[in-house]
Amino acid sequence: MTDLQLDVKGCRDVYASFDKYVEVEPLEGDNKYHAENHGLQDAKKGVLFIDFPPVLQLQLKRFEYDFMRDTMVKINDRYEFPLQLDLDRDNGKYLSPEADRSVRNLYTLHSVLVHSGGVHGGHYYAFIRPTLSDQWYKFDDERVTKEDMKRALEEQYGGEEELPQTNPGFNNTPFKFTKYSNAYMLVYIRESDKDKIICNVDEKDIAEHLRMRLKKEQEEKEDKRRYKAQAHLYTIIKVARDEDLKEQIGRDIYFDLVDHDKVSSFRIQKQTPFNVFKEDVAKEFNIPVQFQRFWVWAKRQNHTYRPNRPLTPQEEAQSVGQLKEASNKTHNAELKLFLEVELGMDLRLIAPPEKTKEDILLFFKLYDPEKGELRYVGRLFVKSSGKPIEIVGKLNQMAGFAPDEEIELYEEIKFEPCVMCEHLDKRTSFRMSQIEDGDIICFQKSPSLESDEEYRYPELPSFLEYVHNRQIVHFRSLEKSKEDDFCLELSKLHTYDDVVEKVAEHIGLDDPSKIRLTTHNCYSQTPKPQPVKYRGVDHLSDMLVHYNQTTDILYYEVLDIPLPELQGLKNLKVAFHHANKDEAVIHNIRLPKQSTVGDVINELKTKVELSHPNAELRLLEVFYHKIYKIFPPSEKIENINDQYWTLRAEEIPEEEKNLGPHDRLIHVYHFTKESAQNQMQVQNFGEPFFLVIHEGETLAEVKVRIQKKLHVPDEEFAKWKFAFLSLGRPEYLQDSDVVFTRFQRRDVYGAWEQYLGLEHTDNTPKRSYAVNQNRHTFEKPVKIYN
Repeated sequence: MTDLQLDVKGCRDVYASFDKYVEVEPLEGDNKYHAENHGLQDAKKGVLFIDFPPVLQLQLKRFEYDFMRDTMVKINDRYEFPLQLDLDRDNGKYLSPEADRSVRNLYTLHSVLVHSGGVHGGHYYAFIRPTLSDQWYKFDDERVTKEDMKRALEEQYGGEEELPQTNPGFNNTPFKFTKYSNAYMLVYIRESDKDKIICNVDEKDIAEHLRMRLKKEQEEKEDKRRYKAQAHLYTIIKVARDEDLKEQIGRDIYFDLVDHDKVSSFRIQKQTPFNVFKEDVAKEFNIPVQFQRFWVWAKRQNHTYRPNRPLTPQEEAQSVGQLKEASNKTHNAELKLFLEVELGMDLRLIAPPEKTKEDILLFFKLYDPEKGELRYVGRLFVKSSGKPIEIVGKLNQMAGFAPDEEIELYEEIKFEPCVMCEHLDKRTSFRMSQIEDGDIICFQKSPSLESDEEYRYPELPSFLEYVHNRQIVHFRSLEKSKEDDFCLELSKLHTYDDVVEKVAEHIGLDDPSKIRLTTHNCYSQTPKPQPVKYRGVDHLSDMLVHYNQTTDILYYEVLDIPLPELQGLKNLKVAFHHANKDEAVIHNIRLPKQSTVGDVINELKTKVELSHPNAELRLLEVFYHKIYKIFPPSEKIENINDQYWTLRAEEIPEEEKNLGPHDRLIHVYHFTKESAQNQMQVQNFGEPFFLVIHEGETLAEVKVRIQKKLHVPDEEFAKWKFAFLSLGRPEYLQDSDVVFTRFQRRDVYGAWEQYLGLEHTDNTPKRSYAVNQNRHTFEKPVKIYN
């Protein structure tokens, strides 16, 4: 199978694209120079094919780089493709002389891949006829539907679609809109090979490793189906133990006690007695049933999740299903338990002690400010009437401290939406401090007043605040937006200034104000169009949220001037068209936002080469090969948009400065005609321009001036047609027609404009603004200067 890229722009169908491949044209630029210096005065270039493959995969070039707008664009032009593609047409004009002419290159369309959307994102689906029958199928993710041929072919050509008229009795101009769903790739199968390609596949035709893989996938799929079908008969029990807390706290988690997704899980039939489940636990953990005590977890009002109470003997006598329903108020499919196991002085298992209402089960975490670490050190039963100072010795022993070490205690209360960790008075009873079963007490050595050591987070609350708000941010250069450049550990509470200072420090930049940040679009996975304004957000967390999605990516760029200064300026990309040179030079003009178009022109004069010192310039707004506006010199530049419109600067010809009372300044555009959906459509191309016409001047006289202006050879110019266009409808002119009489309105722009149309073949090369461009394509090559 072979991929072949076909141009869409400027081609009405697949055959036109192939014609463009084999089209023989004179060499230009450096290629012509080298050919001439090797004795080849008439060297030409073109492409011929030695052979075509049985399966021909054609990729339609729907995406291209627009040099004028400096961005990628999608080409939604109408582009037709046949059900049968004959590449032997016109006596095999696509084939080279050495091609095997005995092979019949007649192809049948097998599938159409469609892209729906724009350049920054969209959706792909396909129309396929697996057996080449008349029945087409649409494959859209997991949904497969039957479709007719029109949906698979004609409706995927692209172009424009016309809305039905709301008032058919009136002569309304139909409203048309661009179709953003169109064919992106075509697959054709050669007729003579279709029996070998579209054939039944037996198991023996599939490679052994693929058979094994498919079998395994099928078995896994069947297991999942069976698991899902029987899910209502089972309960998932997740059992957390001290070992889980030790392993997770300080590594995977810092708040609460455990991540239940990472503890041992049991799938138990609902009718199984809980005491039978305890035997399974005994086998799994090697803990005899008599040494097991299970606690149920409860979600508190502050959204923490803690062991709440031990199961009663009556509850343990129930079935697993009954217990789950009784203890699980949220109707979750899982039953979460904490397994309490006690060890004696000799570290052997002992039965859990009897628990009274006076007894409270507490969990303890130790914070080490020197290492910046938090870890789980164990649990204790305390009396609610007791005081924390009574267990300091035990805590020192659990931590490995000296028996008389001074320690500070804190209660971990909650961590969402903010951290609450309060100091615990060691001489106030647990009951008075409202301490209850499942609470977490954190402790650390008391800071020494005599110590000279300074720690980043000397006390536990500041460390937990840091952990809660820390954020690893992946920074990418805006110029290379697909790959990470570096990562920084920051805080979600960092201000705008904090973030740019950290970035500047990392890349070795003295002035952080020259850093400009751009946020990430989570949906398109690209930078957002507009950068972050200077101090335009309060905190890092605001930069990492896109609607309801959170990201960890930011883009940066280094400016040549500080961002606050830049934000007071307006940057415009202006394409300057030299009066006597076949090139357009793009200049970036940067001026204060309060500046006018006249200021832009004055700045441009310092950058460009003029035909004579007193030449006057004007600024035009060009869109899709039409002139929509001449900017008055007094217009403010702040609201001028150069992202979608092309700004073109040019010298004002002398003849336009001295218009007589019976002269007209008209628009002149290049165009071709294309037939689409049984309608003729006008397609503009090339560079539009103005032309002065005089009263009584015939088309023959106007043509002489146009040919001279565009430097078109006689042979080619003789093929051109000339028409007056209004509302997109051409009225063809004869040489004897007086052009002036057609243009009775002044300053008409947009959809209603009138213009003199030059109908001829669009010879625009594959890249619209190549440097060595044929001058007769009527688009000037572009150079870009900053």
